[in-house]
Amino acid sequence: MKIIVTDEVSAEGLALLTQEPRIQLDVRLGLKKEELLAVIGEYDVIITRSGTNVDKPVLDAGKRLKMVARAGVGIDNVDVDYASSKGVIVVNAPFGNTNSAAEHTMALLLSFCRNVTVANNSLKGGEWKRAPFTGHELKGKTAGVIGIGKVGGRVVTRLKAFECEVLACDPYIGVKRAHDLGVKLVSHDEIYKHCDIITVHTPLTAETKGMIGAREFGLMKSGVIVLNVARGGIIEEQAMLDALNSGKVIGGAFDVWSEEPPATETLTQLIAHKNLVVTPHLGANTFEAQVNVAIDVSKEIINYLDDQPLENAVNIPRFDLALMDQMRPFLNLMSVLCDFGIQLLDSNPEKLTFAYAGSIAHYDCSPLTVCGLSTLLDRMVDQDVNMVNASLIAEQMGIEVEEIKSTQSDAFSNVLTLIAEGGGKRRLISGTLFEGAPRIVKLRDYTMDFAPDEHMLLLNYGDRPGMIGRIGTIMGQHEINIASMNLGRREKKGEAMVILSLDSAIPQNVVEEIRAATEASFIKALHMRVGSCTRSCGCGA
Repeated sequence: MKIIVTDEVSAEGLALLTQEPRIQLDVRLGLKKEELLAVIGEYDVIITRSGTNVDKPVLDAGKRLKMVARAGVGIDNVDVDYASSKGVIVVNAPFGNTNSAAEHTMALLLSFCRNVTVANNSLKGGEWKRAPFTGHELKGKTAGVIGIGKVGGRVVTRLKAFECEVLACDPYIGVKRAHDLGVKLVSHDEIYKHCDIITVHTPLTAETKGMIGAREFGLMKSGVIVLNVARGGIIEEQAMLDALNSGKVIGGAFDVWSEEPPATETLTQLIAHKNLVVTPHLGANTFEAQVNVAIDVSKEIINYLDDQPLENAVNIPRFDLALMDQMRPFLNLMSVLCDFGIQLLDSNPEKLTFAYAGSIAHYDCSPLTVCGLSTLLDRMVDQDVNMVNASLIAEQMGIEVEEIKSTQSDAFSNVLTLIAEGGGKRRLISGTLFEGAPRIVKLRDYTMDFAPDEHMLLLNYGDRPGMIGRIGTIMGQHEINIASMNLGRREKKGEAMVILSLDSAIPQNVVEEIRAATEASFIKALHMRVGSCTRSCGCGA
């Protein structure tokens, strides 16, 4: 196997490859685009960082390319979709910098608390002042960590070493993980209300973008310290600036920005604020992290050579076409079921069961199971999940995955069912295909029949006269149009389940208004991903 390295990558981290007799490693830095295009056809693998743009021309010229290995987390410089279409695997190193990011969080926090940056500038400027730089101790403070995955978990450990009391919020982490870390799991609002220090360590997703805004800052204690060393945009930067200016937030630190390099007026003011310690996205910039990411991609290349599973593939190699043709009509259905089902959970699932009933059970259903698993996990973890690595990630998270098949089906020729169990709760959702389109036919033990839409509202309440009218009135007052409604119930005046398809997203304050008006026992606004299969699934459906 011939490998070309086109960017500065740790030689120590590449030692696994240089010592492998099956590999010829060529380090060719600073190639111009035309030079790269002229030589890439000789190589099976290209290892890059951010300096090489692996775009369509490069992939077309790389006739022998089997893998693009990005020695780092981001893959913005790689055309992943086009690589997938050409059967080229793309791998990255999402966890090589976890310790680096955790330590940088603590460095920024301590720099703010002890006025390191401003005191340094003062002394270097010839001044000898002490009183203006009186700081804050971490001991005895209550720290809130939002997201306790690999980075957040390490931050928790370090905060506890400084004798902080730590509260944590992470809907996808089990109680055991929190217990092992020695923290108490609480809600988002409890973090905002009770913590002296708040730090975020979540991925940037549709769910977390703008997660901390004006409402959340309003809940916080006066004098709170806020940090973002995760992803730009999780904290609304204008809201952070307003909170700093008002004194509600006494200060904090940012390493990441919604625009990099920052150019907007809001970011310019935020960076210049005297109470904010700032760095230009340095969370992963340590010598050790650079070695780690090089080791991680080197291991992936060796795994590929040895026909072993790839843990950090961000796309999927070519699927068996014969099997794909048989499963293609159901891959979208499975993805839709799982995208719907994961939004009904409020904690990390402990067990996932994928059940197949009807003629579909005659076939190998494992592609459907892995596609569904990748859809579920893609909303849960700070990592790109696909059909290559979904099972490995589930295993690492301690999630039990079961597949059940039966050739018998009562009402439909084929039924796919997802059962998610965790935290003492059990969610069930079943679906089938009507003229090739997904339909959900069962939720829990309610018989339903609806086609999932992009925006929906699901609620349970005691069935009594006037409930539908109350819901419609509230929706009308907020100019939210109801496209369709599906009602399920077991008996007259018993518990009812209602699913509404909406023309637009429903704000959380409207959800709460409907909850109060109907005395709903369960209510959830749902946002389905537009398109057939999820991007992360990589199945090509």
